[in-house]
Amino acid sequence: MRISALVLLVATLGLGSLPCRAHEGHDHGPSDGPENIDATGIVFDDQNGNGRRDPGEPGLPDVRVSNGKAIVKTDADGRYHLKISDDAIIFVIKPRNWMTPVNKLNLPQFFYIHKPAGSPKTKFPGVAPTGPLPKSVDFPLVKRAEPNQFRALMFGDPQPRNVKEVEYIAHDVIEQVIAEEAHQASFGVTLGDIVFDDLEVMKPFNEAIALIGIPWYNVIGNHDINYDATDDKTSDETFERHYGPSYYSFDHGPVHFMVLDDVMWTVDTPGKRGKYTGGLGERQMEFIRNDLAGIPADQLVVLMMHIPLVSVTDRQELYQLIQQRPFAVSISAHAHYMEHHFIGEEDGWQGPKKHHHVINVTVCGSWWRGAPDERGLPHTTMKDGGPNGYSIMTFDGHKYDLEFRAASRTAHHQMNIYAPEEIEIAALPSDADQLPKVVVNVFNGSERTKCEFRIGDDDAWKPMEQTTTKDPAYVAALALEESLEQKAWTGLPAARDTPHIWQATLPVDLKPGTHAIEVRATMRSGKQHIAKRIMRVR
Repeated sequence: MRISALVLLVATLGLGSLPCRAHEGHDHGPSDGPENIDATGIVFDDQNGNGRRDPGEPGLPDVRVSNGKAIVKTDADGRYHLKISDDAIIFVIKPRNWMTPVNKLNLPQFFYIHKPAGSPKTKFPGVAPTGPLPKSVDFPLVKRAEPNQFRALMFGDPQPRNVKEVEYIAHDVIEQVIAEEAHQASFGVTLGDIVFDDLEVMKPFNEAIALIGIPWYNVIGNHDINYDATDDKTSDETFERHYGPSYYSFDHGPVHFMVLDDVMWTVDTPGKRGKYTGGLGERQMEFIRNDLAGIPADQLVVLMMHIPLVSVTDRQELYQLIQQRPFAVSISAHAHYMEHHFIGEEDGWQGPKKHHHVINVTVCGSWWRGAPDERGLPHTTMKDGGPNGYSIMTFDGHKYDLEFRAASRTAHHQMNIYAPEEIEIAALPSDADQLPKVVVNVFNGSERTKCEFRIGDDDAWKPMEQTTTKDPAYVAALALEESLEQKAWTGLPAARDTPHIWQATLPVDLKPGTHAIEVRATMRSGKQHIAKRIMRVR
């Protein structure tokens, strides 16, 4: 059972939006109309932070602005010129040491929607008609120091289907993040599946996330789209009303972050519900090309998406754009297990070293399934045997690391150790393969993790063997829950073979008594995690 936490009155907040020159709204995918409208504006130093350009506030040169395809730089006076269509979004690419406004929900306001006719009618509303294009679409920026070292919170798939599950998130994760001010994150990111099909839940979810108190960026997921949309272009309307463009980029410190929309929506039969696949599309790919062309070749690039990169149909073109960059990493969610992929030649990658892709832990774990704990929250263990939770991504120049955090547990909870409760030496089998084993699931482990164990502080560390298998405790929990004739919760998904499990045979020369099995996991970064499990011998 997990520890209880303070109660948040999320449903009573009623937070609104801050006025901003970059209004909330729309645009994704290829434009249906010609890009023959002249858009112009100024990116300026908002010295008093009121979101308006007042006398004496200078324009900022060399700031990049995009229409989702082309990227231009502001001139010496801070002015830009772009061609757009009558269904477009303009956004500023935030440079280092500057910040865009955020609204009362801590959502960055870095974009302006031009959609005179508004969104097509869908079950969940999109963007209201925006009216004529202003003569000048201006973007305020405020100075902010951004050092080389910083942190970002990474939330995969919160995926609440209703307000009750928003409350699960509040109690299980958000309260923990607020209490652990030690995370000291500069901003947070939700890696898609912000909600679970009911897009009205975005508002209470945003209100809960706002309590963390830092700017919060959002990636679109397959459960965040309008399922009654007739094409990919119009599937993002409600998402964009809340969060802005479905793909964009920004700098923080020395790192360039790219938020990608890799959810492609197609409708094969008119009048029937469509389907999603993993893909980027040509318009977004052109934006990616233009964006990468404007940043130094040795700058660390972090690509953030929902569907894992290895399932994106046009990933080979993306590979060609990043494989010669010495510093690049990508992170996704979607799978509801945690895993590290080091993409190489077997997938068409031709870079000098493998590309590191992280499938992040999910906030909702296994979709808020499983037996409830003492707080009434589902234990929602993921199908790899890991707990639900989130990650803290740390940066230092070109270097990065990913720290795992289990929901409602301490930062030290990085693994589960499995071993017999008791060993009777006289009853041990003669067959070495049948001897009892110690098994460990290192939740954030990878092929570049080293695991060792010892029994007692005086024992020497012994290597453990990495294996791909199912987590034994998850298998047992699944069997127990399935054996119940009646249960008031949704059952767990099937167990998954996971590669972040290690095992070793226990020694047979242990003396009778109570012993501590100690496991040490050395991560890719060199950081070590140590945990213990008690075992009796007679």
